[in-house]
Amino acid sequence: MGRQGIWIDQHTFTEFSGDAGNSLSKEIATRDRSIDFYNLGMYLPNPDPVLRKSGQNIKVYNELLSDAHVGSCVINRKSGVQSMQWSVDRGKAKSRQAKITSDALQALDMNRIIGEILNAPLCGYQPLEVLWGKVGGWILPIDVVGKPRNWFAFDASNNPRFLTKVDMILGEELPPKQFLFARYEPTYDNPYGFPLLSRCFWPVTFKKGGYKFWVTFLEKFGMPFLWGKLPRGLGKKEYDDLYDILERMVTDAVAVTPDDGSISMIESKGSSGSSDIYEKFLTFADSEVSKAIVGQTLTTQVGEKGSYATSQTHMEVRNDIVLGDKRLCESTMNQLIIWIDELNFQSGNPPTFSLYKEEDVDLTLAERDDKLTTAMEKSGLSLTRTYYKKNYSLDDEDIEDAGTAQTTSQFSASDTTTADAISPLDSMANRMNKEASAAMTGMWAPIEAMINEAQSLEELRDKLVEAYKDMDVNALGTLMEQAFAVAELAGRFTVKQ
Repeated sequence: MGRQGIWIDQHTFTEFSGDAGNSLSKEIATRDRSIDFYNLGMYLPNPDPVLRKSGQNIKVYNELLSDAHVGSCVINRKSGVQSMQWSVDRGKAKSRQAKITSDALQALDMNRIIGEILNAPLCGYQPLEVLWGKVGGWILPIDVVGKPRNWFAFDASNNPRFLTKVDMILGEELPPKQFLFARYEPTYDNPYGFPLLSRCFWPVTFKKGGYKFWVTFLEKFGMPFLWGKLPRGLGKKEYDDLYDILERMVTDAVAVTPDDGSISMIESKGSSGSSDIYEKFLTFADSEVSKAIVGQTLTTQVGEKGSYATSQTHMEVRNDIVLGDKRLCESTMNQLIIWIDELNFQSGNPPTFSLYKEEDVDLTLAERDDKLTTAMEKSGLSLTRTYYKKNYSLDDEDIEDAGTAQTTSQFSASDTTTADAISPLDSMANRMNKEASAAMTGMWAPIEAMINEAQSLEELRDKLVEAYKDMDVNALGTLMEQAFAVAELAGRFTVKQ
């Protein structure tokens, strides 16, 4: 047995130690061995700095959604993905498998599920429980439900756990194929993912304080002062009565005073500049929220001004963010499709879930369908009317059968072409062509069923050999004899002409 090692250069060879193979495959830098982690028999706390400093849990981010600007930014971001169409692409999967998978997802509330997946970028992660059921003999998801984030935590090995009343310290291990976890930018150090709302926490918090001070300022300087005057020598009671009158005037604007008393109004001048300070502060806080959630400000704040080039740049930034959210949804749903394949088909080649914009699919889908149609025609197959209506947003009146169109074209040309112009040989050839197509269709139907049901090429081969002896090929043989005869006659006719 040769020495095991590695050549450092052409003259130097370093041997591995006896357990080098094991050490290379062994993880060295682990959380259990690091100086930053002490295993106290509990789950890994969320390292989010906002939650750690405020001493609150993940639920605090839900309260931020009540802010009007935060809510509008979240809607802006989510709508970029929720406005897309979705489909299940067959890929290398069998047509039956792709159809069963697509039908299963069609039965789900996909708009709600995608919306819940899109909560992951806001709070870092989003758990979704998959409820399975028996549907037509298959084990399929009958619902996917988003669950509260604070019910779940991650252990020292970055595995999710369910915190229960029985075990609220470490939590219970989750069963396989039961929970999907959509996570936004997770790392080894932070398996909880990065919550975008953590960047909005302080701007929203200080904005609430800014509102309070701004309202106080407006109450103090936004309205004129009322100045009551009384002659000297009166007692405290007279002054108190006038004060009560002034206080009621703020609401009623009506007052009654003695002849020797007076009330005057003093306008607050030069305070508008001070008021702008609060407005600018609140605008700044909103702009920080916009940048945190949608990456820019022009698509969320009407007051923002910029050139056309700047606005286009901001839209490109938003589109890049939407593309990232789209991939997050696709990867989460594709994990569900992988589980469907493992529970039902074990093919190893499941179909894939994809999101697309309706206006972007026309050219790509049309080119693919054109190639697919050509390939299917060789096998006597074709795409259905339902397929074209679903993928190209067509109505029944937009689709005309090829036979109808051809007949119309023939009738329109009847003034120049008569039945006498068609030779007897052509008529016989057309008749045999129709009969041959009908015969081939009858032979192809059972073969197609065998292809869809076969689990391997060997199984398909055996089924074809077994079924071939029972196939009726007499009609096709007779048609072939007639075709040879017609071909010979056509050849002689051509030579004579």
